[in-house]
Amino acid sequence: MIEKEIKNKKTLLQFWEEQMKHSSTSSNYFFRKSPSHYHMMLVVMSSYKLNEKLSVEGLKTRLFKTSRPKSAIMINEACEKGFFKLIKNSPDQRIKNIVPSESFLKEFENYLDTLRNIEY
Repeated sequence: MIEKEIKNKKTLLQFWEEQMKHSSTSSNYFFRKSPSHYHMMLVVMSSYKLNEKLSVEGLKTRLFKTSRPKSAIMINEACEKGFFKLIKNSPDQRIKNIVPSESFLKEFENYLDTLRNIEY
């Protein structure tokens, strides 16, 4: 039992060390900058997994304890880093929906798989 726990901790530590090597491009690093960053990621991923449309304005409204200007900066930064992308797919072309990018989806699934494979 203790050997398994040590192995699992080493696996998790190796995963985090690998993430930190790529801290300038790692979504793990970016979304852990603040609780608001993490909340933003959870809201976007939840909407995506539930197949719900999420507009940029809707996301700004849902981020608690974050001003609208700060939310806009966070969303823009996530898009610039390639974690999210904006899609215009409504009759009103001013409305932009936000979805995770393909690369972020792969990184997110890799993260979840790593955590699933660690048995405690």
